[in-house]
Amino acid sequence: MKIAIISDTHDNVPNLEKALVWMNKNNIEQIIHCGDLCAPSMIKEILAPSFVGQIHMVFGNVEDRELMPKVAGQFKNVRHYGDQGEIEIDNKKIAFVHFPREAKELAQSGNYDFVFYGHTHKPWTEKVGKTELLNPGTLAGMFQKATFAVWDTKTGELELKILERL
Repeated sequence: MKIAIISDTHDNVPNLEKALVWMNKNNIEQIIHCGDLCAPSMIKEILAPSFVGQIHMVFGNVEDRELMPKVAGQFKNVRHYGDQGEIEIDNKKIAFVHFPREAKELAQSGNYDFVFYGHTHKPWTEKVGKTELLNPGTLAGMFQKATFAVWDTKTGELELKILERL
């Protein structure tokens, strides 16, 4: 299964639309969003109707904490986890949050195979014990090039995608 890990979309509609077109053409089955999608309308008008697979989301630091989960709850393919998400895919335990400090603590716990996070807008990956810690960068392209990551659960490969090259 291929999963896209995205973060820090910051209401950048053209970038989100371009990424979703690529994801749909390349058999991405699920999305993990590590916060700062921003406006709840981004779920309703773009994300949920444009992607048929499961979408997992957590809060960033610039989102409406009351409205975002309500809008996400209107779609059966979108689940909002609050500040921290935990899922299991292909027998791999995954945690995802927005902030790097919390992500590092989750990775250091040794309870997860993968921990994904955002906030810094800088793509980053490192191994913390047995845990792969990854920041997919910023889909908005703020302060860095617009990027996201793809994880192939069969091969274990994590790949950074630079939006302008797609």
